[in-house]
Amino acid sequence: MPPPPTDPVLLNADLHCHSVVSDGTLEPEELARRAKAQGVELWALTDHDEISGQARAIDAAREAGLDVLSGVEISVTFAGRTVHIVGLGFDPDDAELAAGLAATRGGRAERAREMAAELARAGIPDAFEGALRYVGNPELISRTHFARYIVETGTCRDTHEVFRRFLAEGKPGFVPHRWARLGDAVRWITRAGGIAVIAHPGRYAFTPTEEYALFTEFIAHGGRCVEVVTGSHTASDQVRYAETALEFGLLASRGSDFHSPGESRAELGSLPLLPGRLRPVWAELQDRVQRA
Repeated sequence: MPPPPTDPVLLNADLHCHSVVSDGTLEPEELARRAKAQGVELWALTDHDEISGQARAIDAAREAGLDVLSGVEISVTFAGRTVHIVGLGFDPDDAELAAGLAATRGGRAERAREMAAELARAGIPDAFEGALRYVGNPELISRTHFARYIVETGTCRDTHEVFRRFLAEGKPGFVPHRWARLGDAVRWITRAGGIAVIAHPGRYAFTPTEEYALFTEFIAHGGRCVEVVTGSHTASDQVRYAETALEFGLLASRGSDFHSPGESRAELGSLPLLPGRLRPVWAELQDRVQRA
């Protein structure tokens, strides 16, 4: 195995993706092998509000010759919107983290039935049953599963169109859900020995005041990192959040947010490198890396 690069910024790290345990379509083992084949050198599986795939992911990564960190993506409600907080390098056996994630998952089924009712009123019947066919973990039925079913019906060409027309805030099938609090999510991650990361901040469409409040509250609770390079960020987003990381003294992360071949905006390991003036989160997590 080649030694790590002298400059940690040059590492091809992909620290954000999803398996069938949440709303991806590949098993954790398939993702590990795919990441290795795509040239990823450090990887993390970050399923939504769920860590039951971590042992499989870590074992498969090490077998494939791939360094790996534990990961999760926690849904939180902030300023009336859903924000995602990635956790990296935590103890997957931490009881407080597991209990918090279980509580966060609660209520998804009720929300899904409400979404199905709204979609039926919009002319898409049987959406709950249809979405269930795409669910690998019944506790984690999500908008993405509904989107895949709606594509199957021929109503939309792809899942991105489904979200634009039906599942985004203000659209016919959107049902809000009260997730974890920001402080709770950051605390679960940090008490388990990990680092909390604001995922894809360019997606939230916050006003400057709201975004400043998000970052300042996140840091006050012990958050230390922001995703700068990610599948949904444009080149201008990357510049913007590189500056934000420097302004707030945050570490920087990088991850494709890969969910499925042919569906995701970015392939595993395909993103630009972090800007060199940033300190990557993996530089602070060397003692947490599971080596191949």
